[in-house]
Amino acid sequence: MDLRAYQQEAVSAIYRHLRERDDNPCVVIPTGGGKTPVMATVCKDAVGRWKGRVLILAHVKELLEQAVDKLHQVSPEMWMKTGIYSAGLKSRDTEHPIIVAGIQSIYKRACELDAFDLVIIDEAHMIPPDGDGMYRTFLEDARKVNPHLRVIGLTATPFRMKSGIICAPENVLNHVCYEIGVRELIVQGYLCPLITKASREKVDTSGLHVRAGEFGACEAEDLMDTEQLVESACREIVDQTRMRRSVLIFSTGVRHGQHIAQVMREKFGVEAGTVFGDTLDFERERMLSDFKAGKLKYLVNVNVLTMGFDAPNIDCVAMVRPTLSPGLYYQMVGRGFRLHEGKENCLVLDFGGNVLRHGPVDAIRIQEPDRRGGGEAPAKECPQCQSVIAAGYSVCPDCGYEFPPPEGQKHDATASTEGILSGQATTAEYEVQEVYYAVHQKRGAPEDAPKTMRVDYKLGFNQYQSEWICFEHAGWARKKAEAWWRRRSNALVPETAAEAVTLADAGAIAVTKRITVRSVAGEDFDRIVGYELGAKPPYREPGQDEEETEYASADSNDISA
Repeated sequence: MDLRAYQQEAVSAIYRHLRERDDNPCVVIPTGGGKTPVMATVCKDAVGRWKGRVLILAHVKELLEQAVDKLHQVSPEMWMKTGIYSAGLKSRDTEHPIIVAGIQSIYKRACELDAFDLVIIDEAHMIPPDGDGMYRTFLEDARKVNPHLRVIGLTATPFRMKSGIICAPENVLNHVCYEIGVRELIVQGYLCPLITKASREKVDTSGLHVRAGEFGACEAEDLMDTEQLVESACREIVDQTRMRRSVLIFSTGVRHGQHIAQVMREKFGVEAGTVFGDTLDFERERMLSDFKAGKLKYLVNVNVLTMGFDAPNIDCVAMVRPTLSPGLYYQMVGRGFRLHEGKENCLVLDFGGNVLRHGPVDAIRIQEPDRRGGGEAPAKECPQCQSVIAAGYSVCPDCGYEFPPPEGQKHDATASTEGILSGQATTAEYEVQEVYYAVHQKRGAPEDAPKTMRVDYKLGFNQYQSEWICFEHAGWARKKAEAWWRRRSNALVPETAAEAVTLADAGAIAVTKRITVRSVAGEDFDRIVGYELGAKPPYREPGQDEEETEYASADSNDISA
């Protein structure tokens, strides 16, 4: 299995952290972005290259099964070196170099499992902040067996389900060594784009009591489980998903979930399955199998199908519940992140005000416990089409509605400086640390469609800017690609993206020292408008004129290519 560029960077960041620091690192990769291949690669290296022993910990059997599967994909020879210790999977292996274990099964058995050099914790945000939880109990005993034990965490959310950052000097995990965001992976084509709509009928959660950082379960269910709200939500779900294939619905409780399924069947004529904590195993397996196969379009659950549930066909997530938990909010929306054949995007229907409460899923606002949360929301709802968008938009990108300017800020100079209003632009210059080249094919395009050369400029820790050079296209796009190449290289202009990547990797183009990036509020992507280049390398194709191989340096203010 070949790692994606960001996955390899995550592996390198882990090794660098373990080499340079004496505390425990954490890697943050979004749901659907591929944490398990990173974990499997670390295991392969630890056992194969460094003769160590590794324990992988998770809290649900689905994650254990995924870990074992990816280990075998990364390195088939790992099959004979991997054991499973899990009551749920009916296995109690103890002597393999790699043990994949459920924390519930082994947290009191550290001595029985013998010494480990490395413990990898999947879904690391489940580690409690303090006290004598299962993870802490196990790790304390494991360090008695091997005082030099190191711990690595992997998670999609570097904060706990209720609140609070998971990395701190006093915690099990101490530092985020690598992080890549949802938006970056969507732009790169590894995650599915999201469309967010708020409900037409609003709920008022101001009267709900908060217990342990979350709305009281019974009060929240009573609030949401009224005939009017359920029927309104079901009508909107059916209306909005006529062209959707697989709709996952989150309810506030079992009673509420059963009510939703009943209304979907009796009043709107569509079948809706249900999966709750007490659903019998055989019934659950049948329901999930039908849902993943596309035989069942609507599936209602209560906090069951979050972590470890992998159904890439989900193209709509409906949150018919409010939550104060940024982690739960992320996990619910994250069920729709994965790519799937024929799936252009995932629609998120929010009936609980969660997007407005927590912000866009790629920029979740984390509050300290017990804070009521003042200030401007990081997202807002369009009153015309119910799209939930970033707060900086002045014009809705979906329907064109123009938001009135904020009171008292019509002449605020900082708005112009920071590009808050739609159409306002800012530019920034960045030093380029590294440049990566790859052949890019538009997802879903036919095999013979023109490909492009993707160029990724690394600007800082986990900060990149990309551009696409269209060597295989015709007309203006090809001419722009030719100009781009000639500014950087003495080699003949490539005919294909693959040829361009090969030449670039061989050192045929000038080093990019700095780039200037232009950002326009309301536009999805930033654009490179200037470069500072080094000298063209002394590279010449056979038969190429000497005149074409003169050394040159690009103007730092060049914005044409």
